[in-house]
Amino acid sequence: LEGQAALDSGALAIAEHEGKIIYTDTDKILLSGNGDTLSIPLIMYQRSNKNTCMHQKPQVQRGKCIKKGQILAYGAATVDGELALGKNVLVAYMPWEGYNFEDAVLISERLVYEDI
Repeated sequence: LEGQAALDSGALAIAEHEGKIIYTDTDKILLSGNGDTLSIPLIMYQRSNKNTCMHQKPQVQRGKCIKKGQILAYGAATVDGELALGKNVLVAYMPWEGYNFEDAVLISERLVYEDI
C-alpha cells in the first residue's frame, strides 16, 4: 500500500522505458535507449499547491542499466519507493542548561538507541 501511495503522489521520477543512464545530476537524468536519448527533469525546491517544498533526489548512477518502471529519483517522504511518513514524537523545546539563548530540542535516548 505504501508503494502505491508513493507512486500516486507524483513525488517519484519513474523510467518510461528501459535503457542506460548516460548522465545524472541534481537537475536532470539522461536515459539512452531504443536509439534515442530521453531527458528526465528533476524537481528542485518547487512550491506545491499545499505550500510545501517539492524536491527529487536522483537514485541512479551513470552507466547503470534501467528497466521500464524503475524508480530514478526519490521525492519527499519516500524511501526505497515507499511512503515513509515517520512517527509523531513528543519532544521538549527548552533552554539548554538554564536561562540563556542556547535553545534545544530534547529527546529521549531510547529514540536514538531503538531507532524509533
